Amino acid sequence: MEVAIYSSTPYEKTFLDQANKVENHKLRYHDMSLDMDTVELAAGYGAVCIFVNDKADAQVLEALHKGGTRLIALRCTGFNNVDLAAAARLGIRVVRVVNYSPNSVAEHAVALLLAINRKVHRAYNRTRDSNFSLDGLIGFDLYGKTVAVVGTGKIGCVFAKIMQGFGCHVFGYDPYPSPQFEALGLKYATAGEIGERADIVALFCPLTPQTHHIINRETLKRAKPGALLVNTSRGGLIDTEAVIEALKTGQLGGLAIDVYEQEADLFFRDLSSEIITDDIFQRLVSFPNVIVTGHQAYLTREALTTICETTLQSITAFEKNQPLENEVKVG
Repeated sequence: MEVAIYSSTPYEKTFLDQANKVENHKLRYHDMSLDMDTVELAAGYGAVCIFVNDKADAQVLEALHKGGTRLIALRCTGFNNVDLAAAARLGIRVVRVVNYSPNSVAEHAVALLLAINRKVHRAYNRTRDSNFSLDGLIGFDLYGKTVAVVGTGKIGCVFAKIMQGFGCHVFGYDPYPSPQFEALGLKYATAGEIGERADIVALFCPLTPQTHHIINRETLKRAKPGALLVNTSRGGLIDTEAVIEALKTGQLGGLAIDVYEQEADLFFRDLSSEIITDDIFQRLVSFPNVIVTGHQAYLTREALTTICETTLQSITAFEKNQPLENEVKVG
């Protein structure tokens, strides 16, 4: 099947080409993201493969449909960038990667937490300048601290288990309780209890209308003063301006994120020779107690292999009119 792949990178191409040795599709790579300015590149392609910051709203889907596209293959878990109702109306089916490597994201969240707590980023910059002073680098023991896991799916469960290994007190918050989470001997709390108890809040929930800006001015006011916030899920879970205010007052002790609400204009590209005009992002990274990575939590060999194999297998199943195990439907 002919597949137009948007937002492709050299490292993804390597893994997709490897997976395609089995599936034998005709892959056409585009490094630009999908939107109305680039949708014409997909004309004549039965399937379009997209990533987290590609835009598949109703207008784009209409254009894709006119060009002959009948399948959208997301090489990620989240699907908030696809208008599912419009896709269903047009007869365009949508598949995603339900499972790849929960360990990759959970372990990156732990790395961010350790770095922001123990000021690893600041120490690294100092020692490169031959500055071995330890002033301002004091962290705290994770042992005995209370960790709130918001979103207790596969990734949240892996993260919770790792935090248990550090000797933390862990509890969860999720409208859909997980037997796997409870099997770890862990319990759930209400939203209000998170603010009262948590020294560390880690977000692993999908972005939905219900979770949009789940971290906002009100929730931050109720947070334990000096708490750390980690987000490796979706940028829209956090009201960035509210977080900036909480950082300025010290209400929030530190922020470690792998995602950003307006990341589509920044992430997955080299802007080192350009002026970044996003003032909110510039304010955010100016804080010494903030760490930002560019949506790399999933970036392990194991995860990339699974993502690429699953994506191409779904395209093969569609081509052969077989059941789509990873299909996303309205509702």
